[in-house]
Amino acid sequence: MEVVGHLNNIQEYAKSLKDTRLSTIRHPGEFFDYQRVSRPKDTQEYLKRASYNVRYFSANYAIVVALLAVYSLITNPLLLIALGFLIGGFLSINRFVAEPIEFNGKVITPHNLYVGLFVIGIPLLWFAAPISTFFWLVGSSGCLIGAHAGLLEPGVES
Repeated sequence: MEVVGHLNNIQEYAKSLKDTRLSTIRHPGEFFDYQRVSRPKDTQEYLKRASYNVRYFSANYAIVVALLAVYSLITNPLLLIALGFLIGGFLSINRFVAEPIEFNGKVITPHNLYVGLFVIGIPLLWFAAPISTFFWLVGSSGCLIGAHAGLLEPGVES
C-alpha cells in the first residue's frame, strides 16, 4: 500500500516538473546556433545579451550544470563512495533499525549506529574534497554559461 502512494507521488512530481520546468527547454539547434555567436561591442551589450539569454535558456543552463555535476562525481570516485556510504547508511539505519537491537550481549541503539556512521563517513567525505568539487562546479558552470550567454546574440523574438 505504501509503495502505491510513493509511486503516485513520483508521478505527480514528474508531471508538475514536465509542466513547469521541462516545458521551457529550448531546442538544441537554437541553443547551439553558432551563426548567432559574435563578440559584443562593449560591456553594456554583453550584459544585455547575458541577461536575456540567462532568462531565455534557463532550463538548458540547468541541464548544463547537472551534466557538469554528474561529470564531477564520475571523475571523483572517492566523493561518490563517501556520499553513497553516508546516504546509504542513513537510509539503511532509518529503514532497518527502528528500535535497539541486541548483538553479542550488547544493546545497540540507532543513535550508536548514527554516531558510528558519521565517525567513519565524515573523515571519508573530508578526504574526498567536496568543497573543491563544489567550487569547480560553480566556476566551470559560470564560465560556460557566462560565455554562452554573453556571446550568443538574442533571437528575433527579443
